[in-house]
Amino acid sequence: MPHADSLILTLVGGFVLAFVFGMLANRLKLSPLVGYLVAGIVVGPFTPGYVADTELAPQLAEIGVILLMFGVGLHFSPKDLMQVRKVAIPGALVQIAAATALGWALGRFVLGLPDVEALLMGFALSVASTVVLIRALEERRQSKGDIGKIAVGWLIVEDLVIVIALVMLPLIVVPAGTVVEPGALAISIGWTLVKVAVFVALMLVVGGRVLPWLLVRIAHTKSRELFTLGVLAIALGIAFIAYEVFGASFALGAFVAGLVLNGTPLGHNAAERSLPLRDAFAVLFFVSVGMLFDPGILLREPGAVLGVLLIIIVGKSAAALAITTVFKLDRKTSLTVAAALAQIGEFSFILAALGMALGAVSRETHDLILAGALLSISINPFVFKFIDRMGAAPDRARIARAEAAERTDPPDLADADKIKDIPQPKAAASNPQ
Repeated sequence: MPHADSLILTLVGGFVLAFVFGMLANRLKLSPLVGYLVAGIVVGPFTPGYVADTELAPQLAEIGVILLMFGVGLHFSPKDLMQVRKVAIPGALVQIAAATALGWALGRFVLGLPDVEALLMGFALSVASTVVLIRALEERRQSKGDIGKIAVGWLIVEDLVIVIALVMLPLIVVPAGTVVEPGALAISIGWTLVKVAVFVALMLVVGGRVLPWLLVRIAHTKSRELFTLGVLAIALGIAFIAYEVFGASFALGAFVAGLVLNGTPLGHNAAERSLPLRDAFAVLFFVSVGMLFDPGILLREPGAVLGVLLIIIVGKSAAALAITTVFKLDRKTSLTVAAALAQIGEFSFILAALGMALGAVSRETHDLILAGALLSISINPFVFKFIDRMGAAPDRARIARAEAAERTDPPDLADADKIKDIPQPKAAASNPQ
């Protein structure tokens, strides 16, 4: 296609087809994410007909990743995590280890993959989708209760593990045939960790003072457009600084920016203002993932796809049930947490793409991971219906009463003049006990 039309055609094709297939998925009682992925498959190079710009789409998807991670940081609550830390932290770590081990065993002994590739596949299968989990809990109106806090806290720990992995993998995984001295590798890892630590410290100390002050100053203009633009400039600007200056990933920079703004008086408004563009670019992210997926894997390797799906739905759920049982959680909580985590999504896509870029993951393994994500997201609503029949259905009347009792209105831009105290960095970074 002509270069001048590439951006417009990619955006039009991506948004229009995502809307059409998203609506169709919604009518079929599936997650709209399934529709977005199918839209990408339709315009991808593995299906006949129109093919979108395969070079431009990943760049637009990178913006989607940045805004997704910014949103994760904005919704990250150290207080909520500390409340459920005794379950969420060991639970997430044990489940990641269990799913990674199952994925490694499948890849190594069944599919004949090298150890590194098998481990990366298992790791990608271990992490649930933030978008799918939160939307599922919101539809059941369980995101604010104890069940929601445990599930979201569990997911936050998984997200933090992935953020660390995104920084470390390029250093640990080297191309086949490359000889790396242990000393040089240790120095490289140490130097990267130092740079990341400096970036995080500067963000929490300096950014913790400057960014809240800047948001309040922008809010004093009473311009919603400038406030929205300011929030996006902070998210994208800090992500770029993290990548260009400190050698960290865009995702880490955006996550830390959201984390710093989370504790500010206008943090809720920042999340609200970034939501429309975050949703739009997240759609393009899922469309671009669909473009990379070869649906032929479903016919070439049905057994491998089934094995991956069983690890995601059965293996991860069994691990979650075992862990919650050890911590003596009630049956409803255990079943709901297990069902919420029985899927994979955006972080699995990011890990699979990074593995391919590093030469550690083949196209076939990449497609297996995407197939597992597409199928598990599609099946997840039926998993919830299954556990509801086992006694995990939410008490909607009780939830409604609890929501009414806890409902409070966050400060709005119209009240910006009333916000005088600028939070210190500890307010954004500390972990309350």
